[in-house]
Amino acid sequence: MKAHWQMFAGYNAWANARIYDSASQLTDEDYRADRGAFFKSVHGTLNHLLVADHIWMRRFTGVGEAPDRLDAILFDSLTELQQARIEEDARILAFVESLDDAELSRMLRYRAISTPIECEQELRAALAHWFNHQTHHRGQIHGLLTRLTGTAPELDLLVYQRLSGLGGTRWIG
Repeated sequence: MKAHWQMFAGYNAWANARIYDSASQLTDEDYRADRGAFFKSVHGTLNHLLVADHIWMRRFTGVGEAPDRLDAILFDSLTELQQARIEEDARILAFVESLDDAELSRMLRYRAISTPIECEQELRAALAHWFNHQTHHRGQIHGLLTRLTGTAPELDLLVYQRLSGLGGTRWIG
């Protein structure tokens, strides 16, 4: 089971790098403009992904800063945001590497950010939500990039699996 989460942590870092590479090609105006996404812009959505990762990693590990707003802007500069993203992805990879079956089965208790609800769930279920959440918002950025530039990077998990050889997937021929 650990290999499953390692694959998703690796995919997450790979997809983030591809999204940031594409976002860095935008003009500052296009990068920051409200384009109607849930977190308005490419800038707002990239910040939200890092915010959410800080929140979840704090819940998972008890370590690190956890913003109290889902729309917080942690970094105004794309360069600083990208560096923080690289560091958080390394932290995520190390966290997932540290997991074992007992840890994956442990119950996680936390308070939601957007409502005063207290939640409890198995760590493995929280991980499934977390990796899906990242994919969801990267998909929004992908749509914005496509609209702004006419192209966006390939982000399919299957492509990552083929390139990395994970998931029993490989190119033939």
